[in-house]
Amino acid sequence: MTSGNLSEEPIVTDNAEARERLANLADFFLLHDRDIHTRCDDSVIRVLSPLVRSSLKTDDCSLNTVYYPIRRSRGYAPSSLALPFDAPPLLATGAELKNTFCLARDRYAFLSHHIGDMENYETLRSFEDGIAHFERLFRVQPQAIAYDLHPNYLATRYALERAQRERLPAIGVQHHHAHIAASMIENGLRGEHPVIGVAFDGTGYGDDGAIWGGEFLMADYAGYRRAYHLDYVPLPGGDKAVREPWRVALAWLAHAGIAWADDCAPVRAASEQARHIVSHQIARRVNAPLSSSIGRLFDAIAALAGVRQTVNYEAQAAIEFEAQVDPHEAAAYHFEIHDDVIDAAPVIHSVVADVRAGQAIATIAARFHNGVAEMVAHTCALSRERFGLNAVALSGGVWQNMTLLARTVELLQQDGFTVFVHRQVPANDGGLALGQAAIAVAKILNLKSEI
Repeated sequence: MTSGNLSEEPIVTDNAEARERLANLADFFLLHDRDIHTRCDDSVIRVLSPLVRSSLKTDDCSLNTVYYPIRRSRGYAPSSLALPFDAPPLLATGAELKNTFCLARDRYAFLSHHIGDMENYETLRSFEDGIAHFERLFRVQPQAIAYDLHPNYLATRYALERAQRERLPAIGVQHHHAHIAASMIENGLRGEHPVIGVAFDGTGYGDDGAIWGGEFLMADYAGYRRAYHLDYVPLPGGDKAVREPWRVALAWLAHAGIAWADDCAPVRAASEQARHIVSHQIARRVNAPLSSSIGRLFDAIAALAGVRQTVNYEAQAAIEFEAQVDPHEAAAYHFEIHDDVIDAAPVIHSVVADVRAGQAIATIAARFHNGVAEMVAHTCALSRERFGLNAVALSGGVWQNMTLLARTVELLQQDGFTVFVHRQVPANDGGLALGQAAIAVAKILNLKSEI
């Protein structure tokens, strides 16, 4: 039995359409004469493991549940979330992957059910239908529209076209700022004091046109300052690098000054011609956008360790890498921090050395996860020294990694930080529209940033 949809397409809601579009998918159809009024996928909620629950203490972490949302949809949407300020009627359109949208008015934010990846016309129609339904349901006629800065997102194009058509203000919101704002909203923070926002994900459009994803932002609703970030490496092949982690691994090897030797699994995974093309892309920056993404670093390390060189779904390499972590391994790989840049080159050298020494994947996986957690704790300590902030908000899809989440929160709490994690909306892009809405309201109200 399956949901009534093809992969990457929205759920089919009409009996005749189901017979036509899903004939090759299902052997039988159970039909009903009660129409489906609104598409709504199932919610996905992760039950936190004892390891995570022991780290996430309720008094320090504002965590009052053992659940961690991955997809907030049926059963949760469109229950409202509280805003710390009065909002004019507005719409936030979310991002490209795991899209949700958000309507806001007064002190309420209505985050939609899961729409999905905005990569085809059918999903765009579902997105448009959902917005129209919510606007009728909650009697919201937007007076402004917030959108992600990535110019090629379908949700962004919708926002800009509608804003122009209806002569509404269009408010661009940086991707990772929105992640941190979403965490602040659901944790009931009024924004009177900034937080150290650790935004870790795979892809987000940065202010400089690069792909961000390993960011330490000093943030409130009205603004942010990018204090530290993972060093840039090129992604040879662009989107291909997401589907083929060996490409990112070769880029990190080049960044670390390590020759592409045949004893490295990512090197063996590529043909001589493919390696030549990738080398040219890295050297000439041809179809190789710069990225500071921790998500892509996870892919690269998993490829170097020999976990997987290509993926069939998002974050597959990182997920399988986490699953092999040895919980008893205490050693950690070391990152270096130069000014505002976090360099993973020493980590690459250590991983390659361990692979060549015959270390087990479980050991390498544990040392990498430990190293990232220690890097986060150290960078937050540096941020506290510079900016006097003691609250940390963790957001972005990488924080769905329960091993990393537990170890990071434990280290931060031991160092006296107050830590905020997601409890009501996903850490991934499924919660992004909530943060967009909050930031857009702050801009409309001309709130002053304390950064």
